[in-house]
Amino acid sequence: MTPPEISARLRSGVFAAPAVVLAVMWLLVAPAPAAAADGPGAPSPGERVLAPVARAGAGPGGDADMGISALLVPLAVVVVVGGLAIYAYTRRRRRAETRTTPGSSGQQQGWPGGEVPPSPLPLLDVETRRLLVETDDAVLTSEEELGIAADRFGKDAVRPFTEALTRARYELTAAFRIRQRLDERLPENDAARRRLLEEIVELCTGAGRRLDGESEAFDRLRALQRTAPQALTAALAAYRQAEGRTGAARSALAALRERWADSATAAIAGNIERAEDRLVFAAGSLDLAEQAVIAAENGRAAVFVRAAEGAVGQAATLIGAVGRIGREITDADSRLDGALTEAGTDLAEARRLLGSGSAEVPASGLAELTARTESVVADVLRERQDGRYDPVDALRRTIRAEAALDEALAGADRKEAGSRRAAELLGPATLAARSTAGAAADYLTTHRGGVGSRARTRLAEAQRRLEESRSLAARDDTRGALREAQQADTLAGDAQRLADDDVRAYLNRHATRGGHQNTDRHTAGFGKPDGSPVGGHETGMDGALLGGIILGGLPGGRAGSGAGYGGGSGPGTFGGSGTRGRLGGDSRF
Repeated sequence: MTPPEISARLRSGVFAAPAVVLAVMWLLVAPAPAAAADGPGAPSPGERVLAPVARAGAGPGGDADMGISALLVPLAVVVVVGGLAIYAYTRRRRRAETRTTPGSSGQQQGWPGGEVPPSPLPLLDVETRRLLVETDDAVLTSEEELGIAADRFGKDAVRPFTEALTRARYELTAAFRIRQRLDERLPENDAARRRLLEEIVELCTGAGRRLDGESEAFDRLRALQRTAPQALTAALAAYRQAEGRTGAARSALAALRERWADSATAAIAGNIERAEDRLVFAAGSLDLAEQAVIAAENGRAAVFVRAAEGAVGQAATLIGAVGRIGREITDADSRLDGALTEAGTDLAEARRLLGSGSAEVPASGLAELTARTESVVADVLRERQDGRYDPVDALRRTIRAEAALDEALAGADRKEAGSRRAAELLGPATLAARSTAGAAADYLTTHRGGVGSRARTRLAEAQRRLEESRSLAARDDTRGALREAQQADTLAGDAQRLADDDVRAYLNRHATRGGHQNTDRHTAGFGKPDGSPVGGHETGMDGALLGGIILGGLPGGRAGSGAGYGGGSGPGTFGGSGTRGRLGGDSRF
């Protein structure tokens, strides 16, 4: 070993323990003084001799001097090596105490110059996605419970919480907007990308703190533990209302599926079953809440009431979506004739220009758009003639083809006519976009326990663009409004597909584990009258976890481990990530 290597190991404390051991051995086996070696009683070869010990009253010379001299070297080694070991240990400990996590930023003592190394971009990117999901869940849950409080106490009583939620949603929307820019690969510069990621962290953290700051006051308003009996009565009424609507919704969905193509009702195909699943969970929660009220355990009752409220709310959303989409299908069907007629008018104009050889528009581009529009119109007419078709999708395709062709025809002498045509197209385009965005929002809201950041980002951007379209239309910028509406429609469709993929992956992870492995944890205290647990599907617990009604998730799932009430989770309530789970954590379920 070279001297530099020895020095490095001494600095790190590697030799500290061996050196101490060697020093002690020196004390034990050091050779006797030379003067005694040849005298009477001298040791035979190989015999071990203990180092002489100074006797009381011995003079400064002779044996005592020799014993002290023999001790000096090992003592010096102990002191030096011990000092180096203490120094190395102290230095390592100081570094450990001042080291920060990869995601931290700012300055902190212990790093050269006080600067903390920046988090690697991939880790920061992952952290922003987690924060977006976490904050979006908090906003959705807060919005749901705020609606319940407003119904009971009035809008004036909940005004401070409404304002806090509005600001939090604004910050969340801004964060999603930045995430969308990043997903579009803008900007490419790492420094600029880091600034945007850090801004997402700041916005999400601010939104969460804003809601957390109002959670205590919100609890005082609802006083759910004190008023558990009254809250139980209201929840029971909402449950019965939702249950009563299920039969009519089932019949309406069956009629829609018989009349229209499967794609027209794909977004709501499983809504009745999902609603019934949520109601099963709500019924079990309400039963347990009633038992707790009878036992004067209002704190326990509050947990079950809140869980039931969340489940009933999602059931109502799923049931209501059937009626809304039915109306949108009917509306699209009634608008399609007019859209096809207008498309025919534009096609006639395009053919005239192509036949005349006019230089008003590029002939090659116009010919391509004309052929594309003719193909779309022919397909839509054939689908209608066949009977079962998808009116919203047919209207969407017709409007898109017509809008592109109309844009090409909008020469200098057609600007006014072009704006008028854009205004005529805006209504059908907005209908299609709202239908797609509404279906995606309902799906995400009722499956948020399994949906990640990408689908949420696309949906948020679609909703933002719909608002922008409305704003542009109010300023008579119909062309701009039309473009925003069409872009919103595309983004909402992307959100739906991404959410489907996320939920499919979530359920696949579930299936590979044979369902919820620790069913007893997920249903502790919930299920059979004797308190013994039953499967999550039988109790609706699976749907409650997937719907984000119960905070937690499958091990390895998006929400992490510790799923189920027994795992320390419970129903979500008004608040940010720091407070929204305050009703759980004591294995009540």
